[in-house]
Amino acid sequence: MPFLKLQFRPGINRDSTSYSDEGGWYDGDKIRFRLGYPETIGGWERVSNQQFQGSCRALHPWTALDGTNYVGVGTNLKYYVLRGTQYYDITPIRSTTAAGDVTFSATNGSSTIEVSDTSHGANINDFVTFSSAVSLGGNITADILNAEHQITNVIDADTYEIIVSATADGSDTGNGGASVVGSYQINVGLDTSIAGTGWGAGAYGAGGWADPADVAIAGAQLRIWSHDNWGEDLVMNVHDGGIYYWDESGGLGARAVALSSLAGSAKAPTLAKQILVSDRDRHLIALGCDGEFSIGTQDPLLIRFSDQESLTDWESLTTNTAGSLRISTGSEIVTGVKTKQQTVIFTDISVHVMQYIGPPFTFGINEVASGTSIMGEKAAVAVNDNVYWMGKEAFYVYNGTVQQIPCPVLEYVFDDFNYFQTKKVTAGHNSEHSEIWWFYPSSSSENNDLYVVYNYAQNIWYYGSLNRTAWIPRGVFGYPIAASADNYLYYHEFGINDGSQNPPVGIDSYIESNPVDLGDGDQFMFVSRVVPDLTFRNSTGTPSVTLTLKAKDYPGNAFSDTTSQAATRSVSTPIEQYTGEQFVRIRGRSIAFRIESDQADTTWRLGTPRLEVRPDGRR
Repeated sequence: MPFLKLQFRPGINRDSTSYSDEGGWYDGDKIRFRLGYPETIGGWERVSNQQFQGSCRALHPWTALDGTNYVGVGTNLKYYVLRGTQYYDITPIRSTTAAGDVTFSATNGSSTIEVSDTSHGANINDFVTFSSAVSLGGNITADILNAEHQITNVIDADTYEIIVSATADGSDTGNGGASVVGSYQINVGLDTSIAGTGWGAGAYGAGGWADPADVAIAGAQLRIWSHDNWGEDLVMNVHDGGIYYWDESGGLGARAVALSSLAGSAKAPTLAKQILVSDRDRHLIALGCDGEFSIGTQDPLLIRFSDQESLTDWESLTTNTAGSLRISTGSEIVTGVKTKQQTVIFTDISVHVMQYIGPPFTFGINEVASGTSIMGEKAAVAVNDNVYWMGKEAFYVYNGTVQQIPCPVLEYVFDDFNYFQTKKVTAGHNSEHSEIWWFYPSSSSENNDLYVVYNYAQNIWYYGSLNRTAWIPRGVFGYPIAASADNYLYYHEFGINDGSQNPPVGIDSYIESNPVDLGDGDQFMFVSRVVPDLTFRNSTGTPSVTLTLKAKDYPGNAFSDTTSQAATRSVSTPIEQYTGEQFVRIRGRSIAFRIESDQADTTWRLGTPRLEVRPDGRR
């Protein structure tokens, strides 16, 4: 009987029917294509066994003058600097009380402590650190009180509650003494977007008649940080919030402080949507910030920049290069992305390019596209001078002009998308494999659980499932680093296993083809033998995958499966030896091919397998 070679085009196509895309791949997870052939993606391993607090949606790597490598980690609860495997909390302090302004009250039999502080300004989940407190007289000792606490309940503007590690007894009748000082960290942010309902919310015609619509409420959004290094120091900004500065020379025990509080600060912005450093000309840029003459009042379309080589001088004078620009299109700036030569700035409906042009204007800005969209602040990524992003209905690239990227999985992605959590979309560049990754929440999830990949070298797409909330490309650390909802950072393309568990487990990967047939499918085919063609290079132990053939008679029919067959190799010889053949018995007008594995220490790459087939009648 003749053999049929199974040769498939690279990439996955879900926006056409499986029969119309014969010769292509239909489905997959945690695979990529190398030289046109599918293989498993690389593994991941924890950067540190410590967990950070909160949901991380921003990472920034940089190197100090002494060669120390750092990662800035922004979560909805904290801001950390990671050095080695240790997280250091540098979250700014928003206010510190005078001695004696804070008092405590305990209840016998309870671990909840009531804290009184007039006009404390705190919210639930905020953090406060007390010092100089004395024992309440019983189990609630000074050591228990003089620590960082998370606020569990806000009773009113002057009172809130914390929970401590001990239970009060009848002797805990004190108030902490007359010297207690409370240091409040900046208010925490949300870890999810909140949707509102009612008439006028959402798109016209969406949902049923008389049903209330849902829409994300402006101003009630999840916490997103932007950050950039100023030399070896760090500047960070809470989206629609304050701008802060951390001095590396002050040590990892020092907290970030407000930029406007630095010595010599002149007209520095106090609110912004994003900050970034223009590396070529050494200006700090604030997007969507408060104006020079309206400090504290945010203008969502205003761009300001400091004097060259200065963090603190923002006053626009003829003797310096500080100044401002205002975008006239759109209602707000969403994000800005640096390339090698310029900064690409997105509003809610347009794209602009900002470039350094020198005195007297310092920067110039041009609109390059209108009528566009972008999912959120982290949905765009730069690759050299190109910027790729996920819009609300398509994918785009700016490469001198704005172009929509053809995408054969477009409907598959956007039909299963939680549009109330668009700000959670995060884009990442995997330079080793020429890939742009977008992580996004499916329609049934509040968090990122899916991804889609554009391989710009091969001009193909593929997708899968993986929970990641932030991503930075490989650089000084040698591997891409990503944040996960389990509160760990992970090195990616590290090993071949899923390191989120201990011990590591196998990566659950698979790929499935569209059906193939004989001729135009006018005859049934009978498959009696499979000749695998794959490599287990870099696998250890006794790796194996499962090959499955699926048959159907007509496009509308369901598949019927064979018994799955395993293709294996032996590690007793340096020459890779594969299962030579597998005998099967399956009949249908068309056959789909699937390869999958979830075994630890296994990585595979598929070649061109063959099927022994013969025509088997027309019915």
